[in-house]
Amino acid sequence: MSATPRRRVMRQNRVLWLLDRLEREPRADALIDTLRRGVRALPLGRGRDLLHGRWLGHPVHPLMVQVPIGSWLSAAVLDLRPGRSRESGLLVGVGLGTAAPAAVAGWVDWAELHHRQQRVGLVHALSNTVAVGLYAASLVCRVKGREGAGRAYGFLGLTAVGVGGMLGGHLAYRQASGANHAEEVPNVVSPGWHRVGSVDEFPAGEPVRRSVDDVPVLVVRESGGAVHALAERCSHLAGPLSEGTVADGCVRCPWHGSVFRLSDGWNVRGPATAPQPSFETRITGGHVEVRLRHQNGGEPAGQGNRTRSGAAHGHGDHD
Repeated sequence: MSATPRRRVMRQNRVLWLLDRLEREPRADALIDTLRRGVRALPLGRGRDLLHGRWLGHPVHPLMVQVPIGSWLSAAVLDLRPGRSRESGLLVGVGLGTAAPAAVAGWVDWAELHHRQQRVGLVHALSNTVAVGLYAASLVCRVKGREGAGRAYGFLGLTAVGVGGMLGGHLAYRQASGANHAEEVPNVVSPGWHRVGSVDEFPAGEPVRRSVDDVPVLVVRESGGAVHALAERCSHLAGPLSEGTVADGCVRCPWHGSVFRLSDGWNVRGPATAPQPSFETRITGGHVEVRLRHQNGGEPAGQGNRTRSGAAHGHGDHD
């Protein structure tokens, strides 16, 4: 008698189901909009780009959180051994002291995300706020000599940090917040020159969207004749640069205000932390052709565009 094989029922991961539901839950959107306006209104000046991590090439918040998380985890390890409460308390204090600047960087990044990401990010921030409160209670108990209560609050705080870290990982890896959304361009655009249209199709000073190997490309012709081309999807969150504004040799993303230099794609202003892939351009027989830089012996970014006849196009350089 042969046994009938049982069919394995594949169930959805409960945690992922909850996170997907959180992404779609709009009830906190009014609060999110208020908080976003408040964070954007902070008089941070150039410090805003510093907190975004433009100088580092990727968000600085994940780097900054290593100090408080590492301090609190180390405190938990020491709490497992008797007689080490003083050292644990010192580490708890270090974590509390470094949590604030990490949180500020996180809020500045959060204010420039999509609503689905901000919904998860808000709960991420709340989890970490609970963790800070628990660790503050832990430190107070330790100072008062209530070591048992201090350890208990510390372990609860570490649990809250773990929940916040899981949500942060979901933001970074599932929702791609902080990722370079133009990274794939050099991997999918084929080598060589690609014709994108006649010169007459590109009004001077107007951003125009074209496509190369199904990759959207922004083309801008200056009034003096120079032609610039960049990957059209913003590296920050894939905003359409062809719908942005062109001024002073740069293009501004319409979604979150990142500014890129047309001559070489350099991110002049955040929240984008990565530059745009840029293309060499030339005019052949009245048609504009583009080639991704650093392919087929292409010029390094910023060296200038050339026509086939060898006449150089001028490039502006804006800080």
